[in-house]
Amino acid sequence: MTPRRRSAGRAAPGFQSPGQLRRSQVITTYGPGALIDLPKDSAIVGGLETWPDRGRLEEIVEPRLTAKLRALTGGPPPALHAPPAASSDPREQTAGIGAWRFPEWFVVQEAPGRWEDDRTDRPRARSRRLAPRTALDERRRFDGRPVVATRFVRACPKGHVDDVDWYGFVHGPGDPCRNQLWLDERGTSGDLSDLVVRCGCGRRRGMHEAKEIESRPLGACSGARPWLGPHAAERCELPARLLIRTASNAWFPQVVSVLSLPEDGSEVDRAVAALWDDLRIVDDPETLAFIRRKPAVAERLTPFDDAAILAATERRRAGGAGGVGERPVKQVELDALLAAPEGFGDDLEVASDFHAQRLPDGAWRRTADSVAGGVAAVVQLHRLCEVAALAGFTRFEAVTPDIDGEYASDVERADLARDPAWFPAVENRGEGIFLQLDAGAVGRWEQRSDVAARVAALGAGHARWSGRRRPRSRQARPRPFPGGPYVLLHTLSHLLIQSLAVRCGYPAASIRERIYVDGEAQRFGLLLYTASADAEGTLGGLVQEARAVEDHLAQALRSAALCSSDPVCAGHEPDRSLEDRWLHGAACHGCALIAETSCEMRNDYLDRALVVPVIGVTGAAFCDPVA
Repeated sequence: MTPRRRSAGRAAPGFQSPGQLRRSQVITTYGPGALIDLPKDSAIVGGLETWPDRGRLEEIVEPRLTAKLRALTGGPPPALHAPPAASSDPREQTAGIGAWRFPEWFVVQEAPGRWEDDRTDRPRARSRRLAPRTALDERRRFDGRPVVATRFVRACPKGHVDDVDWYGFVHGPGDPCRNQLWLDERGTSGDLSDLVVRCGCGRRRGMHEAKEIESRPLGACSGARPWLGPHAAERCELPARLLIRTASNAWFPQVVSVLSLPEDGSEVDRAVAALWDDLRIVDDPETLAFIRRKPAVAERLTPFDDAAILAATERRRAGGAGGVGERPVKQVELDALLAAPEGFGDDLEVASDFHAQRLPDGAWRRTADSVAGGVAAVVQLHRLCEVAALAGFTRFEAVTPDIDGEYASDVERADLARDPAWFPAVENRGEGIFLQLDAGAVGRWEQRSDVAARVAALGAGHARWSGRRRPRSRQARPRPFPGGPYVLLHTLSHLLIQSLAVRCGYPAASIRERIYVDGEAQRFGLLLYTASADAEGTLGGLVQEARAVEDHLAQALRSAALCSSDPVCAGHEPDRSLEDRWLHGAACHGCALIAETSCEMRNDYLDRALVVPVIGVTGAAFCDPVA
């Protein structure tokens, strides 16, 4: 995919500066509203209005995901389209996505040796002028010198982002002074405490004051949405916050993902699914009559009347047959994983999107009293397809789904377009391993007093964390504590990922997780998988490790029993945290934390003490210690 940068404001018309991004990066890293640095400019990725016409984009059909997006955003069922792909033909014009120049204030690259004229005993400061875009010449220079975009902007938790009002910051609101502004750097650290904004009139103000939200040093949020183009601002009453545009909290995607599962429903639903490439345009009897003139369509639809076919096409657009879209994402996936037939992978027809088989116990379990005693079944996913769609984004703080993979409907997210009717999506194909825990073993574990006390401490830490959060809206509901079984599975998943990465051929950052906790039906499991948007599948290195589950469990438990940061790590109390690590028990970067791209909960809700005995906490472990 090749994004293009469109000119904004008084910049040179028709200016383009192409850059290369992978399709998956548009969903996870550089989607609409994201701030991006290009070789010569800084920009903000444009909204869906700057993308090519939908007719030129590949459509992705996933009814369950469409239903989830409809419930999340409201309105009619949205379509899903893949980002434009870069053409391999150099003669073909590339269809990219747009990006607007942002921010519009710059720092002048002064000649070496320009210092503030200060005769006091204070250390000298390097001074560089601040210049707005309107003061640049045709070569985008100021006073003949090159400029770079300032790294400071102002934003709010609703996703709005704008240039800092530098004159208002130095002088206060309403001051008419427009003398030259300078950015003085005292020292080489680049810390806010070393930066001072100075006006030619003599007024100055330290940048560290811009972080004091209560006094509103940057004023009220302007409601600007520059990724949607000019005149897209909306009302906002929140105070503006200082944001470093290259910081990791400048853009958090809100991604909704599902696993593609075998088609369910009636015969007519399956027939419509098989012919969807032809029937996707059908919305009335006249169009259906025209499409049925094709021999292949007519043959497959012969048993059904027009009314049944039209009803099936409408169900598919709305999110699938049988009301599947009304159930939590993960519960539907768990049904399919637990229903996988027993086999070894070569005795059934291989499905392209979802091919799962449960390994016979004898293929992976050596003895009944082994370390895998709490594991009820192991399922090999020889092929899987994950469909992920970008629904919106947030700034300053990420919004994570609950344990069922669902987002709260009252979460305030920034829109990808002025009137979004479709969402960008990608298909990731790969392989995985699913482990089902024994429900009886989990139930007995939960009833132990030591476990109840440890889970209560984790719940108290969650309550302390929730009480200190600023609600995003008046309607926002606090995130519920996921419970002990989820923390157990989540921690075990992280430990297994680190063990699998040693032998499966994939780095730990390429292995992802999906945790399944169905408390009502007492079903528990975890899926570890790898998938790529740029390939038809993977080579089987991960799925073959299912036969060595006992070895990986033993290795994971041995490594978890003692952390390099123990006894500090093991002694951490989530309800009495001095470091504000309210959502962690015995967990740190030396043992249980992994790359956030692999974790579905951004490395929260982890505790080794619930998996294996650790120093000081020996009675809450689900698994027995390994020698």
